[in-house]
Amino acid sequence: MADLKQALADTAAAVEDALVTLIPETEDLENKVVQAMRYACLNGGKRIRPFLVMESAKLFGVAENSALRVAAAIEMVHCYSLVHDDLPAMDDDDLRRGQPTCHIKFDEATAILAGDALLTQAFEVLANSSTHADPKVCCELVMALAQASGRHGMVGGQMIDLEADGKEFGMPEITRLQRLKTGCLISFSSEAGAILGKAPLPMRHALQNYAHDLGLAFQIADDLLDVEGDEEKVGKKLGKDAGQGKATFVSLLGVERAREQADLLADQAGRHLDIFEEKADLLKALARYVVERTA
Repeated sequence: MADLKQALADTAAAVEDALVTLIPETEDLENKVVQAMRYACLNGGKRIRPFLVMESAKLFGVAENSALRVAAAIEMVHCYSLVHDDLPAMDDDDLRRGQPTCHIKFDEATAILAGDALLTQAFEVLANSSTHADPKVCCELVMALAQASGRHGMVGGQMIDLEADGKEFGMPEITRLQRLKTGCLISFSSEAGAILGKAPLPMRHALQNYAHDLGLAFQIADDLLDVEGDEEKVGKKLGKDAGQGKATFVSLLGVERAREQADLLADQAGRHLDIFEEKADLLKALARYVVERTA
Protein backbone atom coordinates (compact mmCIF):
# COMPACT_ATOMS: atom_id res chain seq x y z
CA MET A 1 0.00 0.00 0.00
CA ALA A 2 2.98 2.31 0.58
CA ASP A 3 3.91 2.03 -3.10
CA LEU A 4 0.35 2.94 -4.07
CA LYS A 5 0.26 5.98 -1.80
CA GLN A 6 3.53 7.23 -3.26
CA ALA A 7 2.27 6.62 -6.80
CA LEU A 8 -0.96 8.49 -6.01
CA ALA A 9 1.03 11.39 -4.59
CA ASP A 10 3.33 11.49 -7.63
CA THR A 11 0.37 11.46 -10.01
CA ALA A 12 -1.41 14.17 -8.03
CA ALA A 13 1.67 16.40 -8.18
CA ALA A 14 2.13 15.84 -11.92
CA VAL A 15 -1.54 16.55 -12.65
CA GLU A 16 -1.42 19.66 -10.47
CA ASP A 17 1.52 20.97 -12.53
CA ALA A 18 -0.31 20.18 -15.76
CA LEU A 19 -3.45 22.00 -14.60
CA VAL A 20 -1.43 25.04 -13.55
CA THR A 21 0.06 25.15 -17.06
CA LEU A 22 -3.24 24.53 -18.87
CA ILE A 23 -5.19 27.11 -16.85
CA PRO A 24 -2.81 30.08 -16.55
CA GLU A 25 -3.90 33.27 -14.86
CA THR A 26 -4.38 36.33 -17.04
CA GLU A 27 -4.54 40.08 -16.61
CA ASP A 28 -7.57 40.28 -18.89
CA LEU A 29 -11.08 41.15 -17.69
CA GLU A 30 -12.17 37.50 -17.58
CA ASN A 31 -9.52 36.60 -14.99
CA LYS A 32 -12.12 36.12 -12.25
CA VAL A 33 -13.49 33.01 -13.93
CA VAL A 34 -9.93 31.76 -14.45
CA GLN A 35 -9.26 32.22 -10.73
CA ALA A 36 -12.44 30.25 -9.96
CA MET A 37 -11.37 27.47 -12.35
CA ARG A 38 -7.99 27.24 -10.66
CA TYR A 39 -9.60 27.31 -7.22
CA ALA A 40 -11.84 24.40 -8.18
CA CYS A 41 -8.99 22.33 -9.64
CA LEU A 42 -5.96 23.18 -7.54
CA ASN A 43 -7.23 22.75 -3.99
CA GLY A 44 -6.32 19.11 -3.49
CA GLY A 45 -8.32 15.95 -4.00
CA LYS A 46 -7.34 12.30 -4.34
CA ARG A 47 -6.91 12.50 -8.15
CA ILE A 48 -8.07 8.90 -8.48
CA ARG A 49 -9.43 9.39 -12.01
CA PRO A 50 -6.15 10.86 -13.31
CA PHE A 51 -4.31 8.00 -11.59
CA LEU A 52 -6.45 5.50 -13.51
CA VAL A 53 -5.55 7.26 -16.76
CA MET A 54 -1.83 7.28 -16.01
CA GLU A 55 -1.68 3.66 -14.85
CA SER A 56 -3.81 2.31 -17.70
CA ALA A 57 -1.58 4.20 -20.14
CA LYS A 58 1.53 2.53 -18.69
CA LEU A 59 0.07 -0.86 -19.57
CA PHE A 60 0.43 0.03 -23.25
CA GLY A 61 3.62 2.10 -23.27
CA VAL A 62 1.83 5.39 -23.92
CA ALA A 63 3.96 8.54 -23.80
CA GLU A 64 3.69 10.18 -20.38
CA ASN A 65 2.82 13.62 -21.78
CA SER A 66 -0.12 12.21 -23.73
CA ALA A 67 -1.46 10.39 -20.69
CA LEU A 68 -0.94 13.45 -18.49
CA ARG A 69 -3.01 15.64 -20.79
CA VAL A 70 -5.88 13.15 -20.70
CA ALA A 71 -5.50 12.89 -16.92
CA ALA A 72 -5.77 16.67 -16.63
CA ALA A 73 -8.82 16.70 -18.90
CA ILE A 74 -10.71 14.13 -16.81
CA GLU A 75 -9.85 16.07 -13.66
CA MET A 76 -11.28 19.22 -15.25
CA VAL A 77 -14.55 17.37 -15.91
CA HIS A 78 -14.60 15.91 -12.41
CA CYS A 79 -13.95 19.31 -10.80
CA TYR A 80 -16.60 20.97 -12.98
CA SER A 81 -19.09 18.38 -11.75
CA LEU A 82 -18.21 19.13 -8.12
CA VAL A 83 -18.59 22.88 -8.61
CA HIS A 84 -22.06 22.45 -10.11
CA ASP A 85 -22.97 19.70 -7.63
CA ASP A 86 -22.33 22.07 -4.72
CA LEU A 87 -24.58 24.85 -6.04
CA PRO A 88 -27.76 25.78 -4.11
CA ALA A 89 -29.91 24.41 -6.94
CA MET A 90 -28.24 21.00 -6.56
CA ASP A 91 -26.74 19.73 -3.27
CA ASP A 92 -26.34 23.20 -1.69
CA ASP A 93 -23.00 22.51 0.02
CA ASP A 94 -20.68 25.13 1.45
CA LEU A 95 -17.65 22.90 2.10
CA ARG A 96 -15.56 20.85 -0.33
CA ARG A 97 -12.17 19.29 0.45
CA GLY A 98 -12.16 21.23 3.70
CA GLN A 99 -12.46 24.58 1.88
CA PRO A 100 -15.40 26.87 1.01
CA THR A 101 -17.12 25.64 -2.14
CA CYS A 102 -16.56 27.61 -5.34
CA HIS A 103 -19.85 29.54 -5.19
CA ILE A 104 -19.15 30.50 -1.57
CA LYS A 105 -15.58 31.60 -2.33
CA PHE A 106 -16.68 33.59 -5.40
CA ASP A 107 -20.40 33.74 -6.24
CA GLU A 108 -22.98 31.51 -7.90
CA ALA A 109 -22.71 33.03 -11.38
CA THR A 110 -18.92 32.78 -11.38
CA ALA A 111 -19.08 29.18 -10.14
CA ILE A 112 -21.47 28.24 -12.96
CA LEU A 113 -19.18 29.83 -15.53
CA ALA A 114 -16.10 28.21 -14.00
CA GLY A 115 -17.75 24.80 -14.30
CA ASP A 116 -18.78 25.51 -17.88
CA ALA A 117 -15.25 26.60 -18.75
CA LEU A 118 -13.63 23.54 -17.15
CA LEU A 119 -15.93 21.20 -19.06
CA THR A 120 -15.31 22.82 -22.42
CA GLN A 121 -11.56 23.11 -21.89
CA ALA A 122 -11.37 19.39 -21.18
CA PHE A 123 -12.52 18.67 -24.72
CA GLU A 124 -10.14 21.31 -26.09
CA VAL A 125 -7.28 19.46 -24.42
CA LEU A 126 -8.36 16.07 -25.79
CA ALA A 127 -8.81 17.39 -29.33
CA ASN A 128 -5.36 18.99 -29.45
CA SER A 129 -2.71 17.17 -31.45
CA SER A 130 -0.37 17.43 -28.45
CA THR A 131 -2.53 14.77 -26.79
CA HIS A 132 -2.07 12.27 -29.62
CA ALA A 133 -0.66 12.53 -33.13
CA ASP A 134 -3.47 10.36 -34.55
CA PRO A 135 -6.64 12.46 -34.95
CA LYS A 136 -8.75 9.28 -34.80
CA VAL A 137 -7.49 8.65 -31.28
CA CYS A 138 -8.31 12.23 -30.28
CA CYS A 139 -11.80 11.84 -31.73
CA GLU A 140 -12.32 8.59 -29.85
CA LEU A 141 -11.24 10.22 -26.59
CA VAL A 142 -13.63 13.14 -27.18
CA MET A 143 -16.51 10.80 -28.00
CA ALA A 144 -15.85 8.54 -25.00
CA LEU A 145 -15.64 11.43 -22.53
CA ALA A 146 -18.73 13.09 -23.99
CA GLN A 147 -20.72 9.89 -23.48
CA ALA A 148 -19.34 9.38 -19.98
CA SER A 149 -20.09 12.92 -18.83
CA GLY A 150 -23.40 13.67 -20.60
CA ARG A 151 -26.99 12.44 -20.37
CA HIS A 152 -25.88 8.84 -20.91
CA GLY A 153 -23.41 9.16 -18.05
CA MET A 154 -22.70 11.55 -15.20
CA VAL A 155 -25.38 14.13 -16.00
CA GLY A 156 -28.00 11.43 -16.39
CA GLY A 157 -27.00 9.99 -13.03
CA GLN A 158 -27.22 13.39 -11.38
CA MET A 159 -30.73 13.81 -12.78
CA ILE A 160 -31.77 10.47 -11.28
CA ASP A 161 -30.22 11.58 -7.99
CA LEU A 162 -32.30 14.75 -7.98
CA GLU A 163 -35.39 12.72 -8.79
CA ALA A 164 -34.65 10.40 -5.88
CA ASP A 165 -35.96 12.85 -3.28
CA GLY A 166 -39.08 11.40 -1.70
CA LYS A 167 -39.04 8.27 -3.85
CA GLU A 168 -38.48 4.69 -2.74
CA PHE A 169 -35.61 3.54 -4.91
CA GLY A 170 -34.55 -0.10 -4.74
CA MET A 171 -31.23 -1.72 -5.59
CA PRO A 172 -31.68 -1.62 -9.42
CA GLU A 173 -32.40 2.14 -9.36
CA ILE A 174 -29.56 2.95 -6.96
CA THR A 175 -27.13 0.81 -8.94
CA ARG A 176 -28.07 2.55 -12.20
CA LEU A 177 -27.88 5.97 -10.55
CA GLN A 178 -24.35 5.37 -9.28
CA ARG A 179 -23.18 3.58 -12.41
CA LEU A 180 -24.05 6.70 -14.39
CA LYS A 181 -23.18 9.41 -11.87
CA THR A 182 -19.88 7.97 -10.65
CA GLY A 183 -19.06 4.86 -12.65
CA CYS A 184 -18.99 6.30 -16.16
CA LEU A 185 -16.14 8.74 -15.49
CA ILE A 186 -14.22 5.99 -13.70
CA SER A 187 -14.79 3.76 -16.71
CA PHE A 188 -13.51 6.41 -19.12
CA SER A 189 -10.46 6.99 -16.93
CA SER A 190 -9.67 3.28 -16.80
CA GLU A 191 -10.05 2.79 -20.54
CA ALA A 192 -8.31 6.01 -21.64
CA GLY A 193 -4.88 4.39 -21.65
CA ALA A 194 -6.18 1.62 -23.89
CA ILE A 195 -7.60 4.21 -26.31
CA LEU A 196 -4.30 6.09 -26.35
CA GLY A 197 -2.40 2.84 -26.86
CA LYS A 198 -4.78 1.45 -29.52
CA ALA A 199 -5.11 -1.68 -27.41
CA PRO A 200 -6.82 -4.87 -28.62
CA LEU A 201 -10.40 -5.53 -27.55
CA PRO A 202 -9.71 -8.24 -24.92
CA MET A 203 -7.50 -5.83 -23.00
CA ARG A 204 -10.03 -3.02 -23.30
CA HIS A 205 -12.77 -5.34 -22.06
CA ALA A 206 -10.62 -6.29 -19.06
CA LEU A 207 -10.27 -2.62 -18.13
CA GLN A 208 -13.99 -2.00 -18.67
CA ASN A 209 -14.87 -4.86 -16.34
CA TYR A 210 -12.35 -3.64 -13.78
CA ALA A 211 -13.85 -0.15 -13.93
CA HIS A 212 -17.41 -1.44 -13.53
CA ASP A 213 -16.61 -3.20 -10.26
CA LEU A 214 -14.28 -0.45 -9.07
CA GLY A 215 -16.94 2.22 -9.61
CA LEU A 216 -19.54 0.34 -7.55
CA ALA A 217 -17.00 -0.41 -4.80
CA PHE A 218 -16.01 3.26 -4.75
CA GLN A 219 -19.61 4.41 -4.33
CA ILE A 220 -20.41 1.89 -1.61
CA ALA A 221 -17.31 3.10 0.24
CA ASP A 222 -18.55 6.69 -0.19
CA ASP A 223 -21.93 5.70 1.25
CA LEU A 224 -20.17 4.08 4.21
CA LEU A 225 -18.12 7.22 4.78
CA ASP A 226 -21.30 9.28 4.73
CA VAL A 227 -22.55 7.17 7.64
CA GLU A 228 -19.36 6.43 9.57
CA GLY A 229 -16.78 8.96 8.38
CA ASP A 230 -15.11 11.87 10.13
CA GLU A 231 -16.20 15.21 8.62
CA GLU A 232 -12.80 16.77 9.32
CA LYS A 233 -11.01 13.99 7.41
CA VAL A 234 -13.54 13.79 4.59
CA GLY A 235 -13.65 17.57 4.18
CA LYS A 236 -17.40 17.93 3.60
CA LYS A 237 -20.68 17.57 5.46
CA LEU A 238 -21.76 14.00 6.06
CA GLY A 239 -25.11 12.34 6.64
CA LYS A 240 -26.95 14.38 4.02
CA ASP A 241 -28.44 11.39 2.19
CA ALA A 242 -29.90 9.98 5.40
CA GLY A 243 -31.17 13.42 6.38
CA GLN A 244 -32.97 13.74 3.04
CA GLY A 245 -34.35 10.21 3.21
CA LYS A 246 -32.45 9.11 0.09
CA ALA A 247 -31.83 5.44 -0.51
CA THR A 248 -28.17 4.41 -0.66
CA PHE A 249 -26.32 1.11 -0.79
CA VAL A 250 -25.89 1.33 2.98
CA SER A 251 -29.55 2.12 3.70
CA LEU A 252 -30.61 -0.82 1.54
CA LEU A 253 -27.98 -3.36 2.58
CA GLY A 254 -26.99 -2.24 6.07
CA VAL A 255 -23.45 -1.32 7.09
CA GLU A 256 -22.00 -4.82 7.37
CA ARG A 257 -23.47 -6.20 4.14
CA ALA A 258 -22.46 -3.03 2.29
CA ARG A 259 -18.88 -3.40 3.52
CA GLU A 260 -18.83 -7.06 2.49
CA GLN A 261 -20.14 -6.15 -0.95
CA ALA A 262 -17.49 -3.44 -1.38
CA ASP A 263 -14.75 -5.91 -0.45
CA LEU A 264 -16.14 -8.49 -2.86
CA LEU A 265 -16.25 -5.96 -5.70
CA ALA A 266 -12.72 -4.74 -4.98
CA ASP A 267 -11.34 -8.29 -5.14
CA GLN A 268 -13.34 -9.01 -8.28
CA ALA A 269 -12.07 -5.83 -9.92
CA GLY A 270 -8.49 -6.91 -9.36
CA ARG A 271 -9.06 -10.32 -10.91
CA HIS A 272 -10.18 -8.71 -14.16
CA LEU A 273 -6.62 -7.40 -14.55
CA ASP A 274 -4.84 -10.75 -14.33
CA ILE A 275 -4.31 -10.53 -18.10
CA PHE A 276 -1.75 -7.76 -17.46
CA GLU A 277 0.14 -9.71 -14.78
CA GLU A 278 2.37 -7.60 -12.47
CA LYS A 279 2.05 -4.48 -14.64
CA ALA A 280 -1.41 -3.95 -13.15
CA ASP A 281 -0.38 -4.34 -9.49
CA LEU A 282 -0.98 -0.67 -8.67
CA LEU A 283 -4.42 -0.75 -10.26
CA LYS A 284 -5.25 -3.83 -8.20
CA ALA A 285 -4.00 -2.08 -5.07
CA LEU A 286 -6.18 0.92 -5.91
CA ALA A 287 -9.27 -1.28 -5.79
CA ARG A 288 -8.41 -2.20 -2.21
CA TYR A 289 -7.56 1.40 -1.36
CA VAL A 290 -10.92 2.80 -2.43
CA VAL A 291 -12.80 0.52 -0.02
CA GLU A 292 -10.37 0.99 2.89
CA ARG A 293 -9.93 4.76 2.71
CA THR A 294 -11.11 7.04 5.51
CA ALA A 295 -11.45 10.22 3.44
